Amino acid sequence: MKKIIVTGGAGFIGSHTVVELYNAGYEPIIIDNFSNSQKSVLAGLQNITGSAVKLFEGDCCNRDLLKKIFTEEENIDGIIHFAAHKAVSESVQNPLKYYRNNLNSLMALLEIMQNYNCSNFVFSSSCTVYGQPDKLPVTEVAPKKPAESPYGNTKKICEDIIEDVIKSNAELKIISLRYFNPIGAHASSLIGELPLGVPDNLVPYITQTAAGIREKLTIFGNDYDTSDGTCVRDYIHVIDLAKAHVKAFEYLNKQEDKTFYDVFNIGTGHGNSVKEIVETFQSANNVNLNYVVGKRREGDIEKIFADVDKATTLLNWKTELSLEQALIDAWNWQKALRK
Repeated sequence: MKKIIVTGGAGFIGSHTVVELYNAGYEPIIIDNFSNSQKSVLAGLQNITGSAVKLFEGDCCNRDLLKKIFTEEENIDGIIHFAAHKAVSESVQNPLKYYRNNLNSLMALLEIMQNYNCSNFVFSSSCTVYGQPDKLPVTEVAPKKPAESPYGNTKKICEDIIEDVIKSNAELKIISLRYFNPIGAHASSLIGELPLGVPDNLVPYITQTAAGIREKLTIFGNDYDTSDGTCVRDYIHVIDLAKAHVKAFEYLNKQEDKTFYDVFNIGTGHGNSVKEIVETFQSANNVNLNYVVGKRREGDIEKIFADVDKATTLLNWKTELSLEQALIDAWNWQKALRK
């Protein structure tokens, strides 16, 4: 059984990817410092997979920890790197926190991999590297633009770092997955999105508002150049996104070149406005939401959604779960948290 390190493996996307790796016959090993996750996730993973997940608690910037892991664990086949600070609004308020963590963790991992002859690496990138694209749907050949937030800029810089490392002929095989807006939860309601404090993302704020944890939902701006004036994003079920990481890893293992790099969009291929998400959540779950319209939020772009033909063709991957299902799963997860 091939071992794959999953940094940030107790987080939202990481935990679901751990499940899909198990389902595909891999042995995931989690590194997480629980700065933006909770240890209760580990019990959920064990209940779903029927096996205790191996965990190394700590920070990916800690090179001594990484050396310890690679020394103790034999035959690590690769790394899927999720661990990063990710809140757009917080990054605007505290940019140095984001640059320090997101860049240093990537560099530490790439260095340790080369020291221990571990070549396969899947990087958790983001559609934020496109900024506000000139054409929609956005393809992988679209130029990377100046980021709208420090968070987005860290993803762009991380991709630049990877490209430079590859150009140096380092024996690494890397894929950057530029994904769009993950939502939903596992159908078991045993794992899902667990924001600490006030959610920065739309759907957990919706579910917490529906649950009475938040007084109301604020839609940030209704004067954008979209069908209903609210921002448009490409919302993908987290299970579909998790499966894309497994497909990416399988694709890397097929590459015969010792040095390889490519990027893939991971989304649904169409966009939904914030208002559409709110309305679909209400209708899918028969729940009424208390929401108001506020001012635009700094760092937000107007609209973006993916062209996913490349991932479909080369990775043999496509989405299977609907927007309605994602919003049902997210609400079921929120209700399970209250029990």
